[in-house]
Amino acid sequence: FVACFPAAEASEDVTRSLLLPVQSGHGELILVVDDEESICFSMREYFSQHGFKVDTAREIEEAEGLIKATDYRVIIQDLRLGMTRDPDGIEIIKLVHKRNPDTRIVVLTSYGSPEAEAEARRAGADAFLHKPKPLSQVAQVVQGLIESPRTHTASTKPVSA
Repeated sequence: FVACFPAAEASEDVTRSLLLPVQSGHGELILVVDDEESICFSMREYFSQHGFKVDTAREIEEAEGLIKATDYRVIIQDLRLGMTRDPDGIEIIKLVHKRNPDTRIVVLTSYGSPEAEAEARRAGADAFLHKPKPLSQVAQVVQGLIESPRTHTASTKPVSA
């Protein structure tokens, strides 16, 4: 049995049982952008318990405001927010990449097609994960991105894998 995202009413014991023995976040700033409240809640709880400072946004306008006001180390985001058919998360990736190219971006979505992944990576996403994904696996990806900062020079753009 693997719990991917505990519901908002999940007990503290369930949340603690999902903890991954990753290194402490040392106060690193993370933004979680997802229209599902339970995902924002569980990610905030999980990463906060690992020493990260976590902001959440459920709408694109809220996410844009936070991104313009704060330099995040990592952003975990969905591609589609609300009932829209358009992958508005691509616009968030472009905004983040333009504002702070060193911010690492993890896309976590149910709308994952090879075309969507290619578009997200072209826009600047560092990782593309499909929901549902255990929190421990999301944390491993985040930790890996923090431990291997993007390397680029003024004459070259970051390369997507």
